[in-house]
Amino acid sequence: MDQTVDLHSFASRASLTFELSAAVSTLLQKAIEADGRASLAVSGGSTPVQLFDHLSESAIPWEKVDICLVDERWVRPEDEDSNEHLVKTHLLQNKAAAARFIGMKNDAETAGTGETQCEEQLRTIKHPMDVLILGMGGDGHTASLFPGAEKLPLAVDMDSGKICMAIAPPAAPHERMTLTLPAIINSGQIFLHITGQEKMRVLDQAFTEGPAEEMPIRYILQQTQAQNTPFSIYWAQ
Repeated sequence: MDQTVDLHSFASRASLTFELSAAVSTLLQKAIEADGRASLAVSGGSTPVQLFDHLSESAIPWEKVDICLVDERWVRPEDEDSNEHLVKTHLLQNKAAAARFIGMKNDAETAGTGETQCEEQLRTIKHPMDVLILGMGGDGHTASLFPGAEKLPLAVDMDSGKICMAIAPPAAPHERMTLTLPAIINSGQIFLHITGQEKMRVLDQAFTEGPAEEMPIRYILQQTQAQNTPFSIYWAQ
């Protein structure tokens, strides 16, 4: 791995959770003190569940925080596959229940027809977003930027002017809505939250030379360096 990367390694997932929760809370608190509000974008999956539970107890003025998703499956919000369901179950609890949540899923039949409404909703959030937490799949995808997706070139176009885009993964189920690459990169701080030796192997591979479209996490690695966006990796075995 590139020795210039801001990598935080932890002996346990519990210690990672504690430190990442503290870092996110500190950044949100500073944003509130500076601007009156803060914004946080989060990812789904099983990895952030413990983080969400811990973060929900953080003693910050959550009523001044906007929370949104990095991506979403186009399923009902109460569906078990919904990232909104995950966030409402684990993050929007305890003290964090006071936060303002803006979901991606709306009443449109498809993600494509719901794109405009989703963008309008996301534009009510404080931009640039103060904190954005990404995950990464074993194929090198992040958010819903999947290798082989037909709309991947549009979603990673840094000049698109779009915040979100409908996208269909070639193999994974459900049409998705994802933040675009420019929306992700235009953040105050990006965290990549991963666990396990296999994810570190994938990340090491992403740092080697190769087409970004084959491992879309490379788009993040390249653009954070090109635009000097603060980017930190938090990993535990």
